[in-house]
Amino acid sequence: MKRAFDLFISLTGLIVLFPILIPVMIILKFTGEHYILYFQPRVGKKGRIFNIIKFSTMLKDSPNIGTFDITVKNDPRIFPFGHFLRRTKINEIPQLFNVLIGDMSMIGPRPLTQRVFDFYSPEQQKMIIKLKPGLSGVGSIIFREEATMLAKSKLSLEDTFRQLLNPHKATLEKWYLENQTFWVDIKILCLTILSLFNRNTRLPYKWLKELPELPDELRHPDK
Repeated sequence: MKRAFDLFISLTGLIVLFPILIPVMIILKFTGEHYILYFQPRVGKKGRIFNIIKFSTMLKDSPNIGTFDITVKNDPRIFPFGHFLRRTKINEIPQLFNVLIGDMSMIGPRPLTQRVFDFYSPEQQKMIIKLKPGLSGVGSIIFREEATMLAKSKLSLEDTFRQLLNPHKATLEKWYLENQTFWVDIKILCLTILSLFNRNTRLPYKWLKELPELPDELRHPDK
């Protein structure tokens, strides 16, 4: 049922969103470094490496400069149009092709680069690769403002991931592994769409039963 759900939503999404894809591709062709799609190796189910597909938003050599494969707030490597694509999540639309061919699912753990995957403990890694990475998921929703969390941290990027972000991300993925159902996937998909228009950070905790709360050090002071 999950695979049928993935096929239906990815095909429908590509058809419905096609009118958006054309102007985005034209703008990308004539701005930035004039390339449209970005391919990057990610860790998939059972540890298999696949190439994730996104609209280009950064310098081609971004993985080798600055903060490498980690994007920070106001990252200077991002093109002006890239900021818009990231803010609206339009840059994620090509991942529907990853879902269509079976590399990813609509809902699942975040698709990780090898470097970020290595920040997890061996036990956490084994849990994460039990499922296909998702175009969205509980981790993607709760950590939507990850760049802001990174900017606020007084630790190094690596220590912020190892000590603050990844432990809670692993807790969220464990929750999904233990609670995944077709209905939960529908809720997460709806929450993903709503998050584009409504920044209500409490909504996921109201819709998803016993979802682990963010630790105090990761919460926004007014939440």
